[in-house]
Amino acid sequence: MNAFSQFFVELLILFRIQIAIVRHQLLWIIAMSSIFPIVTLVFLEFLLGESSSEQLARLIIGNMIFSILLMGMNILGQDISYQKFGGYFTYYSSLPIRKVNFILSLLFYGILTSLPSFVIVFTFGQQIYGVNLHFEWLLLPVALLAIFSVVGIGVLMGFLSPNPQFTNIVAQFLLMFVTFLTPVMIELKDLPIVLQWISYVLPTTYVANVLHGMLTVGWTNSTYIDVLILLIFSCFSYLLISKKIHWRVQ
Repeated sequence: MNAFSQFFVELLILFRIQIAIVRHQLLWIIAMSSIFPIVTLVFLEFLLGESSSEQLARLIIGNMIFSILLMGMNILGQDISYQKFGGYFTYYSSLPIRKVNFILSLLFYGILTSLPSFVIVFTFGQQIYGVNLHFEWLLLPVALLAIFSVVGIGVLMGFLSPNPQFTNIVAQFLLMFVTFLTPVMIELKDLPIVLQWISYVLPTTYVANVLHGMLTVGWTNSTYIDVLILLIFSCFSYLLISKKIHWRVQ
């Protein structure tokens, strides 16, 4: 077997392991990924009352991003931190597998745990608010890229954290800050100027831009720019993760 074939066989095995883990935890994942975003959707409907279709669409899309942040950044980061300090990754580092495949399998796990929440909020949000969002097949790769960029933050946070308790605190703070003080639920122009500048360096700003554009209008010229920025964020987070994982047991 040549090196190219071995690379994909390793990756396939690791992916199958992550699929088995997700299948075992599926009910818990669905419950966690749907309860908080849907409760938020219902609460905001009671709070806002009559709103324009544009505002309702932004709230649905914002809760879709919130669900990705909850699973792909918050819970994933805490999970990786606990596994790291529990010694789980020592087993993987002792196996004859490539570090790149191990990292890709973690990112794949994050996508698998975040995708159900994305679909659930997309479906129920339209039913709750009576809004029809635009759908086209290009939304699928764009959504995966959006999830991937957020999952990279969760994986990186889990590996950089000095201990699981610190991860919990940082994860909760980032979840609240990114959801309510960046252009996820509201437009960028409605934020104070300081928060606007901070938003430009956060991938969730571009996730919100690209999903809002795809789900309300469709693919436009501005989508290319947002997709390119998300690709840069994803590649940068992957490089940081690869630098922070100490590979091979001595």
